[in-house]
Amino acid sequence: MAEALLRNVIVSGASKGVGLAIARRLAAGGCRVIAVARNEGEALPAARAELEGRPGAGEIVFRAFDLSQIEAIGAFVRNLRAEFGAPFGLVNNAALGTDGLLANMHLSQIEALVRLNTLSPIVLTKYVARAMMAAGEGRIVNVASIIGSTGYSGLSVYGATKASLLGFTRSLAREVGRLGVTVNAVAPGFMDTEMTKSLGDDQREQVARRSALRRLVEPDDIAASVEYLLGEAGRNVTGTVLTVDAGNTA
Repeated sequence: MAEALLRNVIVSGASKGVGLAIARRLAAGGCRVIAVARNEGEALPAARAELEGRPGAGEIVFRAFDLSQIEAIGAFVRNLRAEFGAPFGLVNNAALGTDGLLANMHLSQIEALVRLNTLSPIVLTKYVARAMMAAGEGRIVNVASIIGSTGYSGLSVYGATKASLLGFTRSLAREVGRLGVTVNAVAPGFMDTEMTKSLGDDQREQVARRSALRRLVEPDDIAASVEYLLGEAGRNVTGTVLTVDAGNTA
């Protein structure tokens, strides 16, 4: 019997945090996850080893790439397609979480945030979506943030980049929907990840108390939401922002 073909899902920023949780969950569900990050790190190989021999599991393959190199994204996607075949899914997760008051931020910091958080996922989606449109199917999920709609002091530039993903999601969903491609966003609340290390314990506790469920979101909560949007149950969901914040914005 021929080996079943795995559905390819590209996950950016997959070496740690939310991206790693997404990669691990999708691969456990039978996908071939093409994990993209500048460096593989230590956690990704461990996640890959966990899958070995597990019935029904897919696989995680790592390809190093700096997504801030906008001009090279097209060639990178073409190489992935030549190596693995057409992608079924794309999860735009890679992002910088640099904080700081706008008046004090250096121009290079602002440019870096906009380049990686906004321009990079748009350009990456441009090239990946072409293959999806040709195949007549595909799923795109943009990892945004509740900061894109609620705001937060000291995160004005980060909030602007995440808000841009929400508008991008809704409009692109209309562009590619007739070709069988869905486009959605997941907007996480505050999580205990590297991006929130700048928040002190008191600030994290304050955020948790403000949430309806009195707790912070975990990376696997986001991974489960992405899995739903990529799965059969999410086939008629598009142009939607799925908020996962333990009721912080309720």
